[in-house]
Formats: sequence, C-alpha cells, structure tokens
Amino acid sequence: MCTSFKQELLVGSHNFTNSSGDTFKLALYDNNASFNAATTAYTSSNEVSNSGSYTAGGGALTNVTPTTSGTTALTDFADKTYTSATITARGALIYNTTTGAGSGTTDTVVVLDFGSNKSSTSGDFQIVFPTADASSAIIRIA
Repeated sequence: MCTSFKQELLVGSHNFTNSSGDTFKLALYDNNASFNAATTAYTSSNEVSNSGSYTAGGGALTNVTPTTSGTTALTDFADKTYTSATITARGALIYNTTTGAGSGTTDTVVVLDFGSNKSSTSGDFQIVFPTADASSAIIRIA
C-alpha cells in the first residue's frame, strides 16, 4: 500500500463504493519498473506494450464495496482479464483515475510485485485478487 494513499484515505480522497465510487485502473509493468511505497502516481515508464485488450494505462477495475469483518475494514476488486494478449509483466499499479482525487488524477493505491515474470501468449492475462476477507483482501485496515 502506498504511503500517499494512506494519507489520502484520511482526507476522504478515495471512494471504493461499487456503483457510485471512483474509477480505479490496473496497469502492468515489466521487470525494469521500480516502484515502492513512495510511488504516488501512474507512469507509462516501463509499462508493458499494448497487446490484445491491454492498452496503455491498463484497464478499469470493478470495485467491491467496502465492508468489515471483525475489527478489519476491507475492500477488493473483481478479477481482471486482458484477452488475446501477449504480455510479460513483473508487477502492476492500482491507481485512482477520478478527477479531484488527492493531489492529482492518477493517485497510486497499491504496488503489486508478482515475484517473477508472468506471461501470456495470444491468450488471457489474468489478475486474480485474493479472497475478500479480513486476512487476505487486497486492501484492508486492521
């Protein structure tokens, strides 16, 4: 989770509600990308090339309305599939594209490191999000 995102939550800059919330995207990057908790915004530097249904900037995610479980608040996204794509990616950025969010229009939420290169060849490149529960959801505040 990016440090700027944590601060932006405290000033109400992100809305994850499914039907009326902000628009979040997931962009894919090659192994030359260098992101960490200090990453604040989407960049096209080292983004994977357009292929199949993947285009620059990535694709919109479907928000899962935030909920709670015990003392943990959590939110998630529906799995994302880029079809007919030839892609090799090492990681991804989830970022908010809604105008007025935080300090800009591409505020980074989460940096994902796949641990190794993941590839598809003229097929589906799928991002499978973890189970939306208190111990596994992609975004959780305990």
